[in-house]
Amino acid sequence: MLTRQQKEEIVAKLTDEIKEAPSCVLADFKGLSANDMVELKQKLRSGGSTFQVIKKKLLAIALANNGIEINPKDYEGQIAISVSEDEVTSAKLIYETAKENENVKIVGGLLDGKLMSAQEINALAKLPSTDELRAKLVGQLQAPISGFVNTLAGVPRSFVQVLGAVRDNKEA
Repeated sequence: MLTRQQKEEIVAKLTDEIKEAPSCVLADFKGLSANDMVELKQKLRSGGSTFQVIKKKLLAIALANNGIEINPKDYEGQIAISVSEDEVTSAKLIYETAKENENVKIVGGLLDGKLMSAQEINALAKLPSTDELRAKLVGQLQAPISGFVNTLAGVPRSFVQVLGAVRDNKEA
């Protein structure tokens, strides 16, 4: 059983984490085995996110400190919060885990300090990552240059092919 001081420290720390984070994901993990929980925490840590099991009442207080009012009874099961360094990492990793393990369910979350539903967090999880978007941008920027280089290289290539055909005709 946590003392009042421990609870206040947890709430103060979580309040600061929520305030600083661009996104948070709330997940129900009821029925998740200990090994699966450890694996999920490791995935999230490697992605730069945290995963903390918290009492619903303490979560409600931490959210209220950030101007977000929720009713803790709205969320069924055991609730954990994952605080992410970017907008999509936690959502993606928990969404992938939920697809593999039916005991994990996204129940909601926060994005830039606004409460979001489970469906909105799932939609966020389906967005491409920042690295994927950068790769697509580089590909789009590179495509016209590649086409131009191929066009320029095509003229000498065609000329060489014509000279080769002329040579082959003279030899025959």
